This record gives sequence, structure tokens and C-alpha cells, in this order.
Amino acid sequence: MLLEVLVGFVVGLLVLAGVLVMLGPHLKGTLKRIRSLQRPASVPSVFQNRPHENVPSGLNPKTQRVLVAAARLSNWLRAHGHEELTRELRGAAAKLTSNEPAGLYAMQTALRKLRAIAIEDNPQQRLTALSNELRTAVQDRFEQLELLPFKRP
Repeated sequence: MLLEVLVGFVVGLLVLAGVLVMLGPHLKGTLKRIRSLQRPASVPSVFQNRPHENVPSGLNPKTQRVLVAAARLSNWLRAHGHEELTRELRGAAAKLTSNEPAGLYAMQTALRKLRAIAIEDNPQQRLTALSNELRTAVQDRFEQLELLPFKRP
């Protein structure tokens, strides 16, 4: 038993020596880099207070897709100072979970109001991408429910 432990220890030392030989001339630079790597004092703000896009699991997958797209768009709008439209999108999403056709119509109304927003060029691309994602998800769900998009129930 003692002999096995001794052999294991010697093998470990030989493996460590082999790794050190392979590192060779780069050993000093590698050790400096390892020492310079320090954990940050706090978690980066990117990972803090990130709103989770929770969707009730009992919903249709296409409805969930609409809700996730609406959450992304409303978060972007809120970050860019469009509080009224954000509230309208969140209200439509809340309606969608209880009365799906009414929620889809409310979502479509909010999308129409969204077209009127004029923002500088660079964020305009992100707004267009998010609104197109939501528009596609809403249209897919309308087709699945066989609802006509411009008639009220």
C-alpha cells in the first residue's frame, strides 16, 4: 500500500516536470499572466438584475414566442424612453395570457403605433429587427388561430 502511494507521488512529480519542460521558455510569461488574472471584486453589471423572460408554460409555443418577442421589444423601448408604448405592449401581453384573441388584437394595435416612432439610424435597425420579430410572431399566431387580423371579435 505504501509502495503504491510512493509510486503515485513519483508519477505525479514526473508529469508535473514534463509539463514544466514543455512550457519551457514561456514559463515566466505564463506565470505572470496567471498571477495577473484576478477575480473581479463584483459581478459585471451585464449579469446583474437582468429581467428574465418568464412565460407561463401552459401556453401554446407560438403564443410564448409572441410574449418573448413583446418582452424584448418593450425592454428596448423602455430603455430608449418610450414608456407609453412599453406599457401598451405589456398590457397586450397580459391580455394575451387571459384572452388570447383580444391580446393579439391589442398587440397588433401597439405594433401600428410603433411604426410612428422615429429614432436615430443605429438604434433604428434594432427597433426594426425587434418589431419585425414580434410582427412575425403575432401573424403566425393569428394564422394558427384562424383569426382575421383586422376584425375585432
